[in-house]
Amino acid sequence: QVLFVESGGGSVQAGGSLRLSCVASGSFFRFGNVGWYRLAPGRQRDVVATISSSGSTVNYADSVKGRFTISRDNTKNTVYLQMNSLKPEDTAVYYCNYPPAPRTWGQGTQVTVSS
Repeated sequence: QVLFVESGGGSVQAGGSLRLSCVASGSFFRFGNVGWYRLAPGRQRDVVATISSSGSTVNYADSVKGRFTISRDNTKNTVYLQMNSLKPEDTAVYYCNYPPAPRTWGQGTQVTVSS
């Protein structure tokens, strides 16, 4: 069973930065596209960013383009999300998983941005 462990969340003021990390168990990680998702209160879980297995192709939701950067280290089974210029609307629990068919979700990491 795949297990994701997300970390790096916290509380910051608008304009601040955070770097999230997600470690995945299992040998599939280096072969698969990986994505960061977020779940805000009262909303559905949305994909924020995705990265191809090699890291050569990345995609971002329009709401985070130019502010967030996704990267990965296949030697560590880890995907990162650098978040800059954070806004209150970025407040959510952030998860990583395999798009487009996510597997069991990890516990996520809470990001809270105050104005």
